[in-house]
Amino acid sequence: MAYMRLGSKSEAFHRDGHTWQCTSGLISDVTVEIGEMSFHLHKFPLLSRSGLLEKLISEMPNADVSPCVLQLSQLPGGAKSFELVAKFCYGVKIELTSMNVVSLRCASEYLQMSEEYGEGNLIAQTETFLTEVFGNWTDTIKALETCEEVLVHAEELHIVTRCIHSLSVKACADPNLFGWPVAGCSEAGRPSGAGFWNGICTGSKNLSVTDDWWYEDVSFLSMPLYKRMIQAVEAGGMKAENVAGALVFYAKKYIPQMNRQSSFKNLKTCSTISIPSESDQGSLLEELVELLPYKKGVVHTRFLLRLLRTAMVLQASQPCRDNLERRIGLQLDQSALEDLLIPNIGYSVETLYDIDCFQRILDHFMSIEQASTAVSPCIITEESQLAGDGTNSLTSLTMVANLLDAYLAEVAPDINLKFPKFLSLAAAIPDYARPIADGIYRAIDIYLKAHAWLEHADREKMCRLMNCQKLSLEASTHAAQNERLPLRVIVQVLFFEQLRLRTSISGWLFVSDNLDSSQDPSSVLPTSKWRYNNLRERVSELEKECLAMREEFRKVKAKRSWNIFWRRSNAKAQKPCSNEKKHHQKSELAS
Repeated sequence: MAYMRLGSKSEAFHRDGHTWQCTSGLISDVTVEIGEMSFHLHKFPLLSRSGLLEKLISEMPNADVSPCVLQLSQLPGGAKSFELVAKFCYGVKIELTSMNVVSLRCASEYLQMSEEYGEGNLIAQTETFLTEVFGNWTDTIKALETCEEVLVHAEELHIVTRCIHSLSVKACADPNLFGWPVAGCSEAGRPSGAGFWNGICTGSKNLSVTDDWWYEDVSFLSMPLYKRMIQAVEAGGMKAENVAGALVFYAKKYIPQMNRQSSFKNLKTCSTISIPSESDQGSLLEELVELLPYKKGVVHTRFLLRLLRTAMVLQASQPCRDNLERRIGLQLDQSALEDLLIPNIGYSVETLYDIDCFQRILDHFMSIEQASTAVSPCIITEESQLAGDGTNSLTSLTMVANLLDAYLAEVAPDINLKFPKFLSLAAAIPDYARPIADGIYRAIDIYLKAHAWLEHADREKMCRLMNCQKLSLEASTHAAQNERLPLRVIVQVLFFEQLRLRTSISGWLFVSDNLDSSQDPSSVLPTSKWRYNNLRERVSELEKECLAMREEFRKVKAKRSWNIFWRRSNAKAQKPCSNEKKHHQKSELAS
């Protein structure tokens, strides 16, 4: 820690309770009262250094013949600062440090201790030392923290601004340019061979530089000062990822509600830091959300969703929650399903999960996607979903489609999930974004199973969301035997599966004929026969599968036709009975 010694005389004061006495032996002729403390001093040392004290003493009636009593309750830094001021006026040894220089600078300004009242007065001395402090990272941090105690006066003297400017310049600079990589260690845990670069703890030159070296140091600042620090590093050209990283660090430290399972012992705090109340946490969260850079990918989507959940619990403002939903929608394709399952909060909710919130996030994503497509339209085909190496190269829209289908499957068992809400959510993604329809089919099947009372017309509407041509073989086989689906859908599934089999068979026959005709029959006759026999076996197997599927379809159709016939027969059988009963009653009345 940097320091500066002033004065040369030995200690000339002693304290007795709330009273300071000068030990010079001369009778005190002026008393300065600050709060509960009283300083019994002499006029001349004070008059020779302070313009304010000279004025106050001269205005006192009978100042020349009787002791004066001065009230300095508004002095920046209070009695603690005045103790050092008094010692300076008497030429007693004092030490300026980064922990007391700000309050002394403000007190000296308040007391008008300029060069007019003696060369090398306290204003000049503190200003000189502040310049030294601003050249050192650690000392500047400590000085900025002490600005909280005298904030109004420190602002007027631009001390806060100068501290923040000094810190932001160092945070944005590359320590490698100075040959001392930052290791981010504390003085207590400094490794061997460590040194300091501008007051920043540094290790040996073999240690690597990390972008987060300054996060913890500035996290001890209050939110108003921290906000100005973040704005300063942004203006200084710091990367958005680093700015966001600092904000995430600050949020994790001061919003414990974000992770209620974590222990507060794991938080690196000091004795001066207390856990904020839920109201303060909510206000802090709103401030941090406003500071986050609005750029895709600078903050992990999982963290944004944690922020959103916490905002709901802490009842943060609606603009704050809207802001978070827009940010999540911007990078929805980077989300994980388990993070999107946000529980509903409150007593008047119906569904288990907050589906309306997810709908709004999805709408934000689609609006951005549509705007992007309008600027640079392109033709989307199923073939464009495949990369040259044979692996799936999913676009962001396709990734969100898969995420949506998985989300629908999770919320579908909820009996309170209304049909229109499920339908609007599932229809938000266009059909071309789903190269395979297995996901949406699974979600529809789960919903139909949990909502067995759904009308036939609604079942038809829901199944229109599913493209039967895009079902895999396993999904087609399951759908062909699924009694929850409308009969029309089952017919479509069987038709497209049969069409797929015919196309496959035709393709194999075409390839086999080309191979046989392109080579000498005498030299490849055994091979051709082997291929032909294998092809016949495969065709036979496919025909058996097709026949089996047709048989299943006939069973389903027959079963449904028989059920319809049985209901009609019962209705007809009951009707004559009813007529006979009426005729019997009429006969009784007639008799």
